[in-house]
Amino acid sequence: MDFDLTTIAYTASVWALPVLIAITLHEAAHGWVAWRLGDDTAYQLGRVTFNPLKHIDPVGTILLPVLMLLGSGGRMMFGFAKPVPVNFSRLFKPRRDMVLVALAGPLSNLLIALVATALIHATIYLDGDFREWVTINLVNALWINLLLCVFNLIPLPPLDGGRVAVGLLPAAIAIRFARLERFGFVILIGAIFVLPYVGEQFGIDLNIFRWLVGIPTEYLRGLILSLFGFN
Repeated sequence: MDFDLTTIAYTASVWALPVLIAITLHEAAHGWVAWRLGDDTAYQLGRVTFNPLKHIDPVGTILLPVLMLLGSGGRMMFGFAKPVPVNFSRLFKPRRDMVLVALAGPLSNLLIALVATALIHATIYLDGDFREWVTINLVNALWINLLLCVFNLIPLPPLDGGRVAVGLLPAAIAIRFARLERFGFVILIGAIFVLPYVGEQFGIDLNIFRWLVGIPTEYLRGLILSLFGFN
């Protein structure tokens, strides 16, 4: 790994803020919507807050993303925050509101991506190295928030998309589908890391993460950049 300390520090500095903002607003959005729809569990635990310390998981939010960023030369990152606790039985309309609570996180990331892209225009009022640093932070914010948005919409419990699916499917099917949650993380690790490795050994492209997340994220990124006048 041919990173020097300066490169490591700079890479961390242009990713840390976008990642912290992305996960903080994502988790706070879940808690806020749940609170407004009848369940104050997250609110009572102090999770409806913009304080990132309330949402950080030391391994999932810090160690894992840093190791992956450095190990891939800044091309790949995977991580997670502490899930916001939601008691779905306390929601006004549990099945409907489950969908709304789940969608709140990805939609917050989409909103941040739009705001970050718009703010790139404002960097013309900054100078020199600081302007470059802020611009890179905003570009990274666009990417990481779209990545989180698309990734979390994968219809697999415990991801937000899985909860949306559980809320929309007929009750009998939803109950069976919800049982996948106990295996969800193992399935994700297998799909993101194991399958591509196995495919590489046999000369087959099994990079499901790139198909389901990477390509849609890149498409959305291009669409938003065009929308705000960037080629």
